[in-house]
Amino acid sequence: MTAQPPEPSPRPVPSGELRASHDDREAVVEQLRDAAAEGRIDLDELDARLEQALTSKTYGELALLTADLPKPPSSVAEDLPPLVLKGGMYGASRGPGRWEVPGHVIAHAGVGGVSLDFTRAECRLAEVVVEAYGETSGVTIVIPDGWAADTTGMHPGFGGLKDRTTPDRLPGTPLIRLTGSGGMAGVVIRHPGKRERRKLENAPRD
Repeated sequence: MTAQPPEPSPRPVPSGELRASHDDREAVVEQLRDAAAEGRIDLDELDARLEQALTSKTYGELALLTADLPKPPSSVAEDLPPLVLKGGMYGASRGPGRWEVPGHVIAHAGVGGVSLDFTRAECRLAEVVVEAYGETSGVTIVIPDGWAADTTGMHPGFGGLKDRTTPDRLPGTPLIRLTGSGGMAGVVIRHPGKRERRKLENAPRD
């Protein structure tokens, strides 16, 4: 009985031909939106590239869509621990100065209340979960114009939830996903008021 020749080993698949996942496509979509927000590509080109990104099947096809764009800056925001603010007796706040936003923020109003201001924050994430508890004195959250909020996961409690944001989200901006409970005093999420806008316009550039 003659021995059969060994079957040839399968050809390794080049990395560019590997199949892309939903997360791979979504990462390219976010990079394209950031590029449009920075003025690197116009809106017509953004629409065309987004359509191609959502229908791309391989890494190679996705890579072509961002080949002429700078790589996104590396960020450790995903690895940052949750930011925990406790109002206690005297209150607590973060912002409106520069600060780096982690993926999860927890605010307990306590007796003194909590103010959370994102208007000058550095955020490189597509989504940020803000877990707010109004408790005795309430939580106030201020987000820049162009950012949007999803409050469907928030329990209003006795104090209620006041969502004064607009649904218009600019490309490349994060979504604030609000959870938690209004407690006794409630939670407010809004854009800057007139006085806050003037302060932002006059604030020195870092």
